[in-house]
Amino acid sequence: MSDIEKKLDDVETSLSSDGLEEDVARADLYGLLASLFYTPPDDDLLHRIAASAAYGSGAGAPADAAMTQAWDELVRVASISSAKEWAEEYQDMFIGIGKQEIFLYGSFYQTGFLNEKPLVRLRDSLRELGLESVEEITESEDHIAAFCEVMRYLIAGDDLGVANLTQQKKFFNEHMRSWLPDLCAAIENHPETVHYKSVAALAKAFFEVESYAMDMVE
Repeated sequence: MSDIEKKLDDVETSLSSDGLEEDVARADLYGLLASLFYTPPDDDLLHRIAASAAYGSGAGAPADAAMTQAWDELVRVASISSAKEWAEEYQDMFIGIGKQEIFLYGSFYQTGFLNEKPLVRLRDSLRELGLESVEEITESEDHIAAFCEVMRYLIAGDDLGVANLTQQKKFFNEHMRSWLPDLCAAIENHPETVHYKSVAALAKAFFEVESYAMDMVE
């Protein structure tokens, strides 16, 4: 089973099992969002998503109604689309020619510009956590996919000195919480996004649950 397949299986468990193995499911959902935001899905991943069961009708109550609805919409979109269509939309919206239609970088939503002070603060925090960027990765550390991967590590990492609820809350609140709704809104409200609207809706619902959960952590 591939890493992506495992993520999908654990996401399905999260949505249908009333929070069983919640931390594992949270980490895997962050990982799946990181994958979808970092690069458009291939046909294999789309088929995996499309084959996922619809939620809301099983014996177990869904973890969150908005997340269940958003997941079902992603399943629907994946079932009627191709990797080529997703790749074209990703290119048009997030890469573009000269300038992106929609930025996936936290600094932009916090300051209106790229590579600003929020990125400097983020790099300081990553160094404190013992996390450094890989030379082969060309995106800056404030790409939404990178944020999701950091959260996945803080949830599921082996080093309990940094992989714990205290660090999750600190990182999420200091570096992600303020601008995530703006990113999701930018994707959902753009008149030319089609496939990635479903990803943004799932991310929005998940981040809202995460924000609520962080408020409960003392």
